[in-house]
Amino acid sequence: MNGAVDPSIVSPTDPSTVSPARSAGISGHSFLAAKAEGRAALVGYLPVGYPTVAGSLDAFRAICGDGDNPGVDLVEIGLPYSDPILDGPVIQRAGTRALDRGLRVRDVFTAVEAVRSAGKPAVVMTYWNLVDRYGADTFARDLANAGGAGLITPDLIPDEGEDWLAASEAHGLDRIFLVAPSSTDERIRSTTAVCRGWVYATAVMGVTGTRNAAPSAAPELVARLRELAPETLVGVGLGVSDGEQAAAVSQYADGVIVGSALVKTLLAAEDAGTPDDLTALRRVVADLAAGVRQGGR
Repeated sequence: MNGAVDPSIVSPTDPSTVSPARSAGISGHSFLAAKAEGRAALVGYLPVGYPTVAGSLDAFRAICGDGDNPGVDLVEIGLPYSDPILDGPVIQRAGTRALDRGLRVRDVFTAVEAVRSAGKPAVVMTYWNLVDRYGADTFARDLANAGGAGLITPDLIPDEGEDWLAASEAHGLDRIFLVAPSSTDERIRSTTAVCRGWVYATAVMGVTGTRNAAPSAAPELVARLRELAPETLVGVGLGVSDGEQAAAVSQYADGVIVGSALVKTLLAAEDAGTPDDLTALRRVVADLAAGVRQGGR
């Protein structure tokens, strides 16, 4: 034994049996690298397929950074679904256009490869029905082969995730589940116990979207996570829109997740008749990257 916990003896309901190295998985190491710099990691979400598949690949490369812009630390690739339960109007609009323009599930693996080629880790976020129809093990295999780190499943709870737990274990992928301010202590314990990589803390109730201030429920939720699952890395999402908010959230979270603020720039560019113009996207990412560094702990 090298000190790591044998997966065969890890209790699915006891987070104390999960070693920090194991629970960090693949994507969690981007959080740990940022923490070593005294800051939170920046996680950027964009949907594959918008404005086109090729255009989305350019956008993913742009948020990975270049030159003096460090970009995001981890890319969250959204795979649009026709009946999203958490997506706000901005992300829904982009996702609907991507689907209308012929997006296929396998396009997400091309996006993962593009992000990895740009030097950043990638996780996929999508709804369980798409993975289930594709085949959980087949999806995990193809995601791993593309270089993906893992999957965020907003509508799948661990109690109903036996197929994904098995597939992610078989292919060495992170599994990132969600907790919310309404989650009970027992739900937080049981969810974080089977997460690998980090846990996604939804800081506000309801659908995604930018807000004028950092969510007030977020610090309390993260404090509960620190108490109930102290070895679990925590990413906070749903609401962050600029560098000032990112700096505030980075004071207590391990990762700051931003989606709608990035997608808005792509929608505005297309509406202006310049869908290939990523200037605004790069500017927002630069502001957010400066924010998590300003808010260093």
